[in-house]
Amino acid sequence: MKTFQINTTQNVNIKFTLASFGHRLFAFFLDNIIKFAYIYFIIHFFNFRLINNAVEGDYWSIKALDILIFMPITFYSLYSEILFNGQTLGKKIVKIKVINIEGFKPSIIDYLIRWFLRVVDFNFFSLIFIYFASLGTSNYYGLILLIFIFGKSVGAIFILATKNNQRLGDLSANTVVIYLKDTVKFSHTILENIADGYKPTYSNVIKLSDNDARIIKETFRTASKSKDYKTLIKLRKKIEEVTGIKSKEMSDMGFIDTVLKDYNYYTQDM
Repeated sequence: MKTFQINTTQNVNIKFTLASFGHRLFAFFLDNIIKFAYIYFIIHFFNFRLINNAVEGDYWSIKALDILIFMPITFYSLYSEILFNGQTLGKKIVKIKVINIEGFKPSIIDYLIRWFLRVVDFNFFSLIFIYFASLGTSNYYGLILLIFIFGKSVGAIFILATKNNQRLGDLSANTVVIYLKDTVKFSHTILENIADGYKPTYSNVIKLSDNDARIIKETFRTASKSKDYKTLIKLRKKIEEVTGIKSKEMSDMGFIDTVLKDYNYYTQDM
């Protein structure tokens, strides 16, 4: 499998395994099963006859109802990746995740760009298919089906042809999809492993930026490894100065480690 390398500001090279086309296709397949299950549930368990009688003849009410029903599917990948920190349910099962190309957690704007450009990556030609199919052009069913298949292939072509397995949405948002079953951990990025039920200590860590957190972590790792306690003291004082945190009684290393975990706790839910 292809690998992706990040070079940190302290010249530490971090290598991740990129999610393969097969991983992404399987996650895509699982996500579509979830979408179809939602549609099946809606069709079989909602009384549409009652609703149709209530809005009979009101074209705009019917259209508004259609939009409302299909909105969870339309925005599925967007809100899933935001809520689950770079993963849809399909991605969670396959163990793949979206990250920023520099190792950061993607911003909401990044997720929005990825979602919006799915129109080009997967759905543009599919929309053409739906349009022609609605006209009932039975003489061109073969061509329409070909357009539909090609539309679903655009994203695959980008993933297979680009260096870092990126579709157009990834290229535009500066994101990559990585495989989490990897021997390389997130120890060199701002990401921290946080246990379920973790309770944060310092809420003021949200005053830090992603770049601040990355610099703190890199400095912390280097100073801890070389037992440079003077740097750890300076780093602690700088964190307290920037955030306004009045640290509780704990060692410099314990304090900085807690700050990093708290930062990840709060920013993963933002």
